[in-house]
Amino acid sequence: MKNQKFTGSHLLLLIMAAFISCNESKTEEVITGTNAEDSINSPVTNVKSNVLDTVLYNQMLTSMSNNDTNNLWPVKTAYPLPGAILPFNRIVAYYGNLYSTRMGILGEFPKDSMFNRLKEEVANWQAAEPELPVLPALHYIAVTAQLAPGKDGKYRMRMPFHQIDTIMNWAKEINALVFVDIQIGHSSLGEEVPQLEKYLSQPGVHLGIDPEFAMQAGVAPGKRIGTFDAKDINVAIDYLAELVRKNNLPPKMLVIHRFTQGMVTNYKEIKTVPEVQIIMDMDGWGDKVLKRSTWLRYIYREPVQFAGFKIFYKNDTKKDKNGLYQPEELVKFTPKPLYIQYQ
Repeated sequence: MKNQKFTGSHLLLLIMAAFISCNESKTEEVITGTNAEDSINSPVTNVKSNVLDTVLYNQMLTSMSNNDTNNLWPVKTAYPLPGAILPFNRIVAYYGNLYSTRMGILGEFPKDSMFNRLKEEVANWQAAEPELPVLPALHYIAVTAQLAPGKDGKYRMRMPFHQIDTIMNWAKEINALVFVDIQIGHSSLGEEVPQLEKYLSQPGVHLGIDPEFAMQAGVAPGKRIGTFDAKDINVAIDYLAELVRKNNLPPKMLVIHRFTQGMVTNYKEIKTVPEVQIIMDMDGWGDKVLKRSTWLRYIYREPVQFAGFKIFYKNDTKKDKNGLYQPEELVKFTPKPLYIQYQ
């Protein structure tokens, strides 16, 4: 059964040209810690350590694998740089865009209402696994795929910086991480990721990339499901790794959305480096049986490093009003998802 992704909350933005101009105003720096005290409404702190606790890291990886009998998880990679967020924490993120009420809960509700909902989800996840600190995040679509080619023929639109600045300021209010997400259309990661360098150079800002909207020539986004090969993904990894080294940052996280086989090809060739922590995010919607099947096929059986799981408040409940996976169910998955995204 195939996930139906081109309706409802995944409608592409068709934004008026008036929004194109970018505001180069200075952004606020967001510094996020990695301990249990770092949660919504707690003070912003920087707890970056100069030394990675490798014993604890290995213990947390083992816990994440949930005693995988097939030995696919945990994935053996080089240790991350000090200050790594994973696997020492779980992240719970709200996803969306401020120009649309249909692309996600971030944009659907007023700020304070959205904050309250996010706070509830963070508390639910903390209760499901009390020993693992939960960090809130705002996952913002900074480059949106478009049905029309636009003046440059790239089928994508970059959000104005003043809008991203708004998300940065909101995140600071609740001590949240920020993810900036890219839907490239007919552009490339090599062209789009550097446009966000002033944000990605900050320690609390991370990257998401969406293969669904990475299209081949002649095909508009939304007409079929797009794809990234490992070599495309490695472009983003190389860029982030260099940014970390240049700015003496803790590791960046890279979220890669996936819900079909073809969305990510040659997964074994995806680089794992100390500067970047890779999260393969199960991005399909549907009932629990379908989502579990998608997880097993494209996340569990094709391990890269860490795993994420996306929950659609509306689309996951189309067949069953009680169809949303709950935290206490998902912490039993192999591997445990350490990045949770709500749309």
